[in-house]
Amino acid sequence: MTAADDTGSPRARMRRVAALVRKESRQIRRDPSSITIGVLLPVLLILLFGYGLSLDVKDVPVAVVLEDTSPAALELAAGFRLSPYFKSVEGVSMADAHEAMLQRKVDAVIRIREDFSRKLTNGGATVEVLLHGIDANRARIIQGYAEGAIQMFNARYTDHERSAAGRRGAPPPGGGGRRGGCGAARYTDHDRAAAGRLAAPPPVDARLRKWFNEADDSHYFLVPGLIVLVMTLIGAILTALVMAREWEQGTLEALFVSPVRVPEILLGKTIPYFGLGLIGLVLCILSSSILFHVPFRGSVLVLCGASMLYLLVSLGLGLLISSAVKNQFLASQFAVLLTFLPALMLSGFLFDLRSIPAVVRAITHVVPARYYVELLQTIFLAGDVWPVILPDIAILTGIMLLLLALARKATRKRVG
Repeated sequence: MTAADDTGSPRARMRRVAALVRKESRQIRRDPSSITIGVLLPVLLILLFGYGLSLDVKDVPVAVVLEDTSPAALELAAGFRLSPYFKSVEGVSMADAHEAMLQRKVDAVIRIREDFSRKLTNGGATVEVLLHGIDANRARIIQGYAEGAIQMFNARYTDHERSAAGRRGAPPPGGGGRRGGCGAARYTDHDRAAAGRLAAPPPVDARLRKWFNEADDSHYFLVPGLIVLVMTLIGAILTALVMAREWEQGTLEALFVSPVRVPEILLGKTIPYFGLGLIGLVLCILSSSILFHVPFRGSVLVLCGASMLYLLVSLGLGLLISSAVKNQFLASQFAVLLTFLPALMLSGFLFDLRSIPAVVRAITHVVPARYYVELLQTIFLAGDVWPVILPDIAILTGIMLLLLALARKATRKRVG
């Protein structure tokens, strides 16, 4: 057999494949990033999606404004307090409940007015249910929970009425003389009245009203979150890729041997994408108003200031990633993992963060997009609610200063 025949034999092909497998296996062991992407990334993603994504609504914070202290009113309030779906706050006034709703401390207000028991006796009681309607889907679920609690009270009250009517006794089957006839007549009149009450509409009816989203449109909730994703893409991912590409191409080395200083390099990289992000912000705001008709109830200056601050946070994160990694492929992976996925999953964009486990909810406090989502939803739909705006802006400012300082430290004028 010739050498050419030997190289084309199945045995030779298997040897070459085995040698390439050994070579790539050694390369993987020498490059920990491959192990990170191939092993750790799937584990992180399955944990993130498994524990971080939850569409269930549990422990809904609700304020119960109890203006009537009758036994019936207390029983109705107890239905919300004992429900596994609600976490009720009682002993509050309507003004306190209004402020708590503005600050998103409660998602619903149950108001039982002072004339509840009197109207209940007459068969026409109502309960006001005010819902925080920014997240339309969550508001619908909470509405169903509240209506279920009221229906359970109606069932208990109706059963109590039937039991009371039964304890009064049944009418005699015949006339049975004057005494029997008069008793039967008296019972018949009462029985007709009781039957009329039981056949009438439910004793208690819910009067529903949604705050901040009267149209019950999910775009009101989703469009501000989309603005967060756009700002994240422009700020973090594009900046990380551009800087990493210059590290790979060696153009930064030419800058390092020049008199240009590191802060000047970072500033030169930041300003163009900052301007690009502002253009994207303007387009997003115009689209939200013209195409999706999302109301805007806040201040334009507050919106611009908060957006500029978050854009600087995203730019600082992108600069930090590219300065630490210096590789386009790894920079893109880290940018997606550290910026886009948290902005999508752990910011409150898709679902309320109070529905996820406490451990994952604690992690969301280090996600900058969480505070920007809350800012945009508040400014767009509720207005300038300063108890919400000021803490979020303070946290974003601290994160921005930290990221820019770390990016400055990671980017040094040295080669290799």
